Amino acid sequence: MLSSLSKLTPEQLEEIRSLEQKLGKTLLSFSSYDVVSEDLSAEEIAALQALEDKLGTMLVAVRGLKKS
Repeated sequence: MLSSLSKLTPEQLEEIRSLEQKLGKTLLSFSSYDVVSEDLSAEEIAALQALEDKLGTMLVAVRGLKKS
């Protein structure tokens, strides 16, 4: 399972912002995805790591992406 920040509608964002104001806290929304990691060759891993370094982020190779 993999989690990432949720893609929310403007209405959903407004509800979260409203609760943030009431609580005086910052909230983050995450969604989970059922995924299977992809097998990568050493060359593919090197290319992935190079792009991660360039972008300053983490990349994950998966076989399929199903939102749960």
